[in-house]
Amino acid sequence: MERRQPLGRIVESHLFTTVIVGVIVANAIVLGLQTYDDLVDRYGDTLNTLDHLFLGIFVVELVLRIASYRRPLQFFRSGWNIFDFVVISLAFVPGLRESTTLLRLARLARVVRVVRLLPDLRVLLIAVARSLPPLGSMTILVTLILFVYGMVGWTIFGDSIPQDWGNIGTAMLTLFVMLTLENFPAYMERGMDVHQWSWIYFVSFVLIAAFIVLNVLIGIVLNSMEEAREIERRRRVGIGLEEADIAPAPVMERMQMLRAALDELEAELARAPTR
Repeated sequence: MERRQPLGRIVESHLFTTVIVGVIVANAIVLGLQTYDDLVDRYGDTLNTLDHLFLGIFVVELVLRIASYRRPLQFFRSGWNIFDFVVISLAFVPGLRESTTLLRLARLARVVRVVRLLPDLRVLLIAVARSLPPLGSMTILVTLILFVYGMVGWTIFGDSIPQDWGNIGTAMLTLFVMLTLENFPAYMERGMDVHQWSWIYFVSFVLIAAFIVLNVLIGIVLNSMEEAREIERRRRVGIGLEEADIAPAPVMERMQMLRAALDELEAELARAPTR
């Protein structure tokens, strides 16, 4: 195990996480109240005191999380832990309190920590990050489709509808808007006023660009979500929170099946006639 069992289970427990999330939400409320000048004039000292109290709680939380590791340096092997450490340490950077803007940004960063504490939000963020490389390839594909259809649209409608198809840039922008099916009937109606058979152009574009690309995008997101969930599951197993998930139940089931098969084989051999 990477963590000391007692303290590690405490800092990763549902109750501990709920308390810290509650403190983060309260901190966010205080930050929001500090944007009202009349409230600051009346309760400014109280709001500042609460902010310092929240910071103290976060410091205690950070110390407990670091202490939950057998070797404190193991805490910094996780990117999320480094994020927590940096966000909380910003409040103690010399000269930061003299800059109102930087101080507010540092306080705001503490609110963003809620992503690190809530598993579902963390999975979503990991999924978004893992979907970026495939999305890059899909962006190239969509750009190629827009360029090809843009050139065809410019050739067919460039002279008759210059405001939408006057050049390749305008044509690609029109097609990009059509990807969302925004005003698609209007675009197709104006195109059919120019050429009766232009509906083939618009329908084929929607089928290829809108539906197919959208389905590919959904597939990428779903695959990234599955990968993110597996990463989160392995992380929790690594810190000892899901020992039940890695229990040798499947192995035991296979052993039982194998034993049953051996018993059947022995029974058949026993029934076989001897020579």
